[in-house]
Amino acid sequence: MSTETTASVSTHILDTSAGRPAGGVAVRLLARSGREADWQALGGSSTDADGRCKDLPAPPEGTTHVRLEFDTETYFAKKQAAAQQDAPALRDSENGRPVFFPEVTIAFAVVPGEHYHVPLLLNPFGYSVYRGS
Repeated sequence: MSTETTASVSTHILDTSAGRPAGGVAVRLLARSGREADWQALGGSSTDADGRCKDLPAPPEGTTHVRLEFDTETYFAKKQAAAQQDAPALRDSENGRPVFFPEVTIAFAVVPGEHYHVPLLLNPFGYSVYRGS
């Protein structure tokens, strides 16, 4: 929850290759106070069955930039393993990797008092993000 002196961040992930929310994706939140400052890890969470992280930590007062890190490789590896129980290996796998992007990192600027909802649209070979509401 944002206050007058802090921002707040939420996210959700839709797996566009399946047309469903992406549950079980690990998400880390980092913040910094200025372009030259070091990133500070604030904590993490995992998406629920609805693809949402409902318990990301609040950035501290003075935060100017936030970074979300999504562990997409583990998500797609689990998805591929489940699919292979009844089918041969995925044709598009490259060198045994289930995804082209093993992680997705999104950095954005924030101002105090604002809420930032940043959805991730994800598939094994691409992604898109935007500021939601």
